[in-house]
Amino acid sequence: MFHEIYTVSDFEVVAPYTLRIRFNDDSVKRIDFWPMLRGELYGPLRDLDFFNQVRLDADAGTLVWPNEADFDPATLHDWDSVGEAMIAMANSWPEPHRHNDASTTQTDLHEQNAIY
Repeated sequence: MFHEIYTVSDFEVVAPYTLRIRFNDDSVKRIDFWPMLRGELYGPLRDLDFFNQVRLDADAGTLVWPNEADFDPATLHDWDSVGEAMIAMANSWPEPHRHNDASTTQTDLHEQNAIY
């Protein structure tokens, strides 16, 4: 059985929590990561400033964040077919801890307007 190996070749932040990702086969996906940002590893990415610290690890061909969070490039490449299942799985993870802050943040606004 043959499995294509995909890597991320470039990306751009195009909206809050949303990246436009180019792969080594020149395909492009636009992914809103917000529904995936739960649990111990991905929950901290709900902080928009932290999310925007994403970088391309050219050696591994994937996107990584300062806390070592990353996503398999093949999963991102095939998001149209696997994204729903990934989001459903993420919904079983515990919510990240929220700070008691009365101010409305970009994160709060995105959560209020999110469509899952």
